[in-house]
Amino acid sequence: MRPEPVPGMRPDAAFATREDAPPPVLRFVIESAAAVEFAAVPTVRFTLRIDGAGSSPIRSVALDTHIRIDAARRQYDPTTRQRLTDLFGAPEDWGRTSRSLLWARAVTQVPGFDGHTVASIDVACTYDFEVAVAKYFHSLPDGEVPLTFLFSGTIFYLDAGLLRAARIPWDTDVAFRMPVRVWKDVMEHYFPRSAWLRLDRDAFDRLYDYKVRHTLTTWDDVVTALLVREEGGG
Repeated sequence: MRPEPVPGMRPDAAFATREDAPPPVLRFVIESAAAVEFAAVPTVRFTLRIDGAGSSPIRSVALDTHIRIDAARRQYDPTTRQRLTDLFGAPEDWGRTSRSLLWARAVTQVPGFDGHTVASIDVACTYDFEVAVAKYFHSLPDGEVPLTFLFSGTIFYLDAGLLRAARIPWDTDVAFRMPVRVWKDVMEHYFPRSAWLRLDRDAFDRLYDYKVRHTLTTWDDVVTALLVREEGGG
C-alpha cells in the first residue's frame, strides 16, 4: 500500500523514500599532472575527470584521495638502484623492502554536475631529504612514477526531489604514471638550481665556525672546500 502524503509535502516527494533507486556510480580518471606555477608551497596539480553519466544529478562530492607510489612497478638502472639503497636497502633485498609509499592525502570538494566534470587534486611537495618521498623522487633520473589514487568520500545527489547521500566504495582506485619531469619542474621552479639539507645544530655551528675562519662567502663555498679536502685536492 502506498503511504499517505504528508500535509504540505509535494505529492511526488512523498514517495521519494523508495529504496529501489540505485545510488550514482562514479568513474574516475587522472588525465594529467603539472607543476602549479603560483602557489604558497611547491605543488603538483592532477587533473581528475569524474564521469557520472546515466546517474542522478550530482549536487556535490566530498572526495578523499590517498596517493601511493608503487615503487615495485617500475624498472631501475644500476645508478638509480645505488641511490635508492638509502631508502630500500641493498638491491638484492628489494623484493621485500621496495614497498608502496604513501605520498599524500588530499580532500577535494567537487561542485555539482550532471554527466561529467573535471576537478583538480593539488598535492604539496617537500624538498626535505629526511622524507622518504623526496628521496625517492630525487633519485629518479627520468621516466615515470607509478601512482595509485585511492578514492573514498561521499556523493550528494538528487533523487525524486530529495537530497540523498551515498558513499564512494572503498575499493575505488585509479592507476596513473606521472612523468618524473613534473616533480623536477616543480622543484626547479621553486628552488632553482638548489637543494635543501637539514643539519644537526651542533654540526651547523661547526660548519659556521669553519666558514668564518676561512672567510668563505657562501655555504656552497664551505661544502665545496670540504669536498676538495676530502678528495685530496687541497
